[in-house]
Amino acid sequence: MSETKSAGSEASTVRLGTVQETYRTRQSDADGSRRWWLIDAEGQTLGRLATQVATLLRGKHKAIFTPHLDVGDYVVVVNCEKIQVSGKRLEEKQYYRHSGYPGGLHRRSLGEMMERRPERVIELAVKGMLPSNALGRRMLRKLRVYSGPAHPHAAQQPTVYELEQKG
Repeated sequence: MSETKSAGSEASTVRLGTVQETYRTRQSDADGSRRWWLIDAEGQTLGRLATQVATLLRGKHKAIFTPHLDVGDYVVVVNCEKIQVSGKRLEEKQYYRHSGYPGGLHRRSLGEMMERRPERVIELAVKGMLPSNALGRRMLRKLRVYSGPAHPHAAQQPTVYELEQKG
């Protein structure tokens, strides 16, 4: 879109149009636009709940989403002890951890985890849907999970998030 004119020995360039620059999100742009969401997990399916929470934590619902930046929002999940699972998943799904010593493999079923620490079930499900690097760990820090309906984040004035129902 440029035109070159010859005027004696010197050449001049005349620009006929402007170039549109690509918008690039910076971390400082995202830090000022974070919101707090409140999600009630009562009666929700574990996997479907976790995918929508991971979407909010990553920031994929925003127009400024950038894969290499943390542009997501804070998420507070309450009533996680009342989640639903399908089929025989309570008995068959296993969680494994290892102490690092020989013979140190420990395993618990989903039913046992729900009795002991229901918050951990949602945390692990969401963690598996986030990137497996420092960025994913940073996103996971914005997740707050509580087993009952009460939470200490009233000062942040979280907006109630209506989960999408499939089916």
